[in-house]
Amino acid sequence: MCPQRGSSVSAVRPGRGTIRAMADVPQPLLRVTAAARAKISRAATSAGHPNACLRIGVTARHAARFAYDFGLIEPAEAAALDIVVEAEGYRVYVDPASVEQLRGSTIDLDDSASGGAITVDNPNGGWADPLAARVQQVLDRQINPGIASHGGYIDLLDVRDGVAYIEMGGGCQGCAQVDVTLRQGVEVAIKAAVPEILSIVDTTDHASGTNPYFEPAKK
Repeated sequence: MCPQRGSSVSAVRPGRGTIRAMADVPQPLLRVTAAARAKISRAATSAGHPNACLRIGVTARHAARFAYDFGLIEPAEAAALDIVVEAEGYRVYVDPASVEQLRGSTIDLDDSASGGAITVDNPNGGWADPLAARVQQVLDRQINPGIASHGGYIDLLDVRDGVAYIEMGGGCQGCAQVDVTLRQGVEVAIKAAVPEILSIVDTTDHASGTNPYFEPAKK
C-alpha cells in the first residue's frame, strides 16, 4: 500500500522525491474511505506496484458534473507541484489545478458496479456562477426532461459575457431537427427565464453523432 507519513496536506518539491513542505491548503482536502483504499491497494498489488498511490485530477466539466482522471503512480513519479493528501493510512496525489474543484470530496467504492467502481462524492458539482446555475435549472426542469424521450440531452459547458455554451448528446447529436430544437426550444426557454443570456452557442460535433433521433437527409 502507498505509505503514510502522518496526516497532512502538502506539496511535492522538485527533485526531492517525497520530501514535502506544507502547502497553504486548509485541511481536509479530501478523504478516501476504507473500502476505496482496499480496492486501490488491491489494484496496485495486482499491477505489480504495491507502493503505488492514487493520483486524481479533474479533466473536464460536463454540465454541473466533473469528469475525473484516476491513475496509479509511484511516489517518485509524482509531478513536482502535485498536492499530497495523507490521512487514515493512505496517500493521494492531487493535480494542483484541481484542488478547489475537489475540496471536501470523498473517494469511495460503489460495490453495486461489477467488480466495484471508484466514485467521487463531490460537494462542488454545482455552478458557482449564479447566472450559469439559472441556465442549468432551465435545462434540468424544462428542456432535458422533454428531449430525454428522444434519447437526447443537453449539457451546459459555460456562460461567458451573456453567451451560454451548450453541447448536445444522445439522440440530439446529429439530429436533422437540431436547429429547430435549438432556436425554437432551447434558446426561447433560456432567454425567457434568464434574460441576461443574449445568445446560445451549440458546440456539438454533430457530424460524429451515431444515433440521431431524426436522420439527416441523404445528399
